[in-house]
Amino acid sequence: MGKAIDTNGKPYSRSLLVALLLIGTFCTVLNQTILSTAFPTLMKAFDVNTSTVQWLTTGFLLVNGIMIPISAWLINTISSKWLYIGAMSIFLVGTILCWSAISFPMLLIGRLVQAVGVGVSMPLLQTMMLTIFPANKRGTAMGLAGIVIGLAPAIGPTLSGWVIDNLSWRDLFGMIIPIVIVVIIASFWVMRSVLETEKSPLDIWSVLLSTVGFGSMLYGFSSVGDDGWGSAKVLTTLIVGLIFVVLFIWRQLRMDDPFLNFRVYKSKEFTVAAILSSVVMMAMVGVEMVIPLYLQMVKGMSAFHSGLTLLAGALMMGVMSPITGRAFDRFGAKRLAIMGMFLLTVGTLPFAWITKDSSTLYIVILYAIRMFGIAMVMMPATTAGMNALPMNLISHGTAVNNTQRQVASSVGTAILVSVLTNVTKNQMPAKHVLTSNPLGYANGAINATLSGYHAAFWIAIGFSVLALVVAFFLKGSNHSTHVTDVQPETDKGGAA
Repeated sequence: MGKAIDTNGKPYSRSLLVALLLIGTFCTVLNQTILSTAFPTLMKAFDVNTSTVQWLTTGFLLVNGIMIPISAWLINTISSKWLYIGAMSIFLVGTILCWSAISFPMLLIGRLVQAVGVGVSMPLLQTMMLTIFPANKRGTAMGLAGIVIGLAPAIGPTLSGWVIDNLSWRDLFGMIIPIVIVVIIASFWVMRSVLETEKSPLDIWSVLLSTVGFGSMLYGFSSVGDDGWGSAKVLTTLIVGLIFVVLFIWRQLRMDDPFLNFRVYKSKEFTVAAILSSVVMMAMVGVEMVIPLYLQMVKGMSAFHSGLTLLAGALMMGVMSPITGRAFDRFGAKRLAIMGMFLLTVGTLPFAWITKDSSTLYIVILYAIRMFGIAMVMMPATTAGMNALPMNLISHGTAVNNTQRQVASSVGTAILVSVLTNVTKNQMPAKHVLTSNPLGYANGAINATLSGYHAAFWIAIGFSVLALVVAFFLKGSNHSTHVTDVQPETDKGGAA
């Protein structure tokens, strides 16, 4: 990649900086899913129930989601070198707290501290990759970022299962600590300030509205699986969240120098790309949660083996992300997105007819096809959207896109899990059959469970078809070279 110049006019090694960014952020993003198969072990270790242990993931995702909108202000205000070192240091403190936890509250606090670091490091990675590469190489750059954003969460459950089976739950955190320490130390020499910054005051009202709004909304959607859509808790948190998010957006649109600039939606290309990547997240994350449930509850697999079944798909995404990134630089996003969404739809359709006898290899192949399709869409669509924005809005575009995807992931999971639960419950045979015809009840219960999975997969197919339609609205060519010509003044009202 050769030498490049930082904001102080000094040359630096872009290859080393990118490698450091990818390794550090991989460690942080991996933590989103690394506990998913460790819950039973943690429940025994700390004597807590299922709904309590779930907070290790729910709380993590909540804080992560709250931090992403704040990241735009941080990226524009603090030197990228010190912001990265700060984010990785906060993540390290959280990881050490988790590793040394002697009680469940201590473990939970560690997870929440980790999430603060992740909520900054992931948007910072994307913003830096979009800035330090020339416009015609951004697809390749975001393809590399896709390895982190796509592969790390996908291998989390498999890695977690292996560690739990062979080592201790503390090793889930212990194995990351030395890597993060090396990344932080190396950052003092390798990391550079590559993003232009300007001092702007922190708008406390925006922080409060954003935190309550997105926090409440994400919590509401995460509660649907346990409490159902009709629950007072779910409805209250969703309504409160929606009101505060609307107030937050209204405030941003009235500010000359907004905390999070929603004017990025004035770009049709950015809006189409953001909608596409959000619907793809709904199709991906929901199914990622439902397939392991099917493998464990219907086919009787262990948590580790169910995670292993999804590993081929995860690796497919990791391998394909850089390749589709290069393809974007040559062909643009539209053809890639249409082909990817077609593969995602084709790969999801057979799940609507799976039975308890469906072979594991069949599931592995179908899941790999789905992830191949997602890899063709996710980063190319994101890059196309970002290329439509002027440089001074890249950090805002990244934060808006990531926030929208986080909410979409929660919505997708909530819808699929609630459909699965409700259909299964409604199809279950009557309790009296259990005593009069135990075999008939067992058979009926399996059929009811399968009906629930079939219904959930039909919803996922609906998401895939919707995303396929949206893909046709992307522009046909790679117009990334236009970005460098756009001056900051095109952002009306962006100046203070």
